[in-house]
Amino acid sequence: MLNQLIYFFLHNKFLTFLLLLMLAGWGLTTAPFDFHIPGLPRNPVPVDAIPDIGENQQIVFTEWPGRSPQDVENQITYPLTAALLGLPGVKDIRSTSMFGFSSIYVIFEDQVEFYWSRSRILEKLNALPQDLLPAGVQPTLGPDATALGQIFWYTLEGRDPKGNPAGGWNPQELRSIQDFYVRYGLSAASGVAEVASVGGFVKEYQIDVDPAAMRVAGVALEDVLAAVKQSNIDIGAQTMEINLVEYYVRGLGYIRKVEDIEETVVKVRNNIPIRVADIARVNLGPAERRGALDKAGAEAVGGVVVARFGANPLEVIEAVKPKSGKSSRACLPESWKTGRFPKYGLSLFTTAPS
Repeated sequence: MLNQLIYFFLHNKFLTFLLLLMLAGWGLTTAPFDFHIPGLPRNPVPVDAIPDIGENQQIVFTEWPGRSPQDVENQITYPLTAALLGLPGVKDIRSTSMFGFSSIYVIFEDQVEFYWSRSRILEKLNALPQDLLPAGVQPTLGPDATALGQIFWYTLEGRDPKGNPAGGWNPQELRSIQDFYVRYGLSAASGVAEVASVGGFVKEYQIDVDPAAMRVAGVALEDVLAAVKQSNIDIGAQTMEINLVEYYVRGLGYIRKVEDIEETVVKVRNNIPIRVADIARVNLGPAERRGALDKAGAEAVGGVVVARFGANPLEVIEAVKPKSGKSSRACLPESWKTGRFPKYGLSLFTTAPS
């Protein structure tokens, strides 16, 4: 049979050449790298540096700030694990209870469809009894990605027009830009499941109470928490008609600066208001963090792009790169472009693409 096949190709050179062209065109069409040939359709095969051969796994993440691992285990991890055991197609459930949060890994059978398993978990979480978990605790389902979905790491750095490193941006400012501008720009790329921020400091309002002043004023810590929470809200009312014109009545109360918190009234004693500034010190500061991003021995701010389950990593990386160039400059507020740093822009630099 092999001799006949060789004899056929030797005596039919035109068909052989035509078949060779067809195979070469098919190879160019399915090749993972785009050769930019005009008019050639593209159907690339998925390419990844590390093939994903992991289990069909979904993660249920629950936060309960300030609680010990034992409390999280008893009141969140165990009840949720018992509730999720009855899901169809579940092979195993593993859980981890840490300080302030719980992680439950639900492992399904291999034949179970990935997104079908996610919908079953969401249905179960929505049908949980009201008194199963502590008040204010809401479990969430992790992104539709796998453990090997991290395909694109980058850092956010200040650069001058020539591309040289430029100072003027502290880690807190870079983290704010990353969280509120760059991350959203990259999330719009095709195939991206999540963009996680790494490094820097998360800005927050911090209230440092004075126990002695609180004791004198007769104020409890719960009173301070309730007063600040109630003051940071907009209130809507009805409408008023004046001269045949209808006006909307609103109460604007969102906190915009430190002074707004300091002027918040906690309690009134003998017709004298007790403000937050009388019993505490309010300032802006970094939130507590448990990790940092290091680049060439120096602290940096950046993020990691996580691809969706089943997406082609190479295609996702190629879709993220144009977004990174636009997100690093076009997404910045005009006040930051022309204000304190008129000469310096921000650029994204790839550190470890897959």
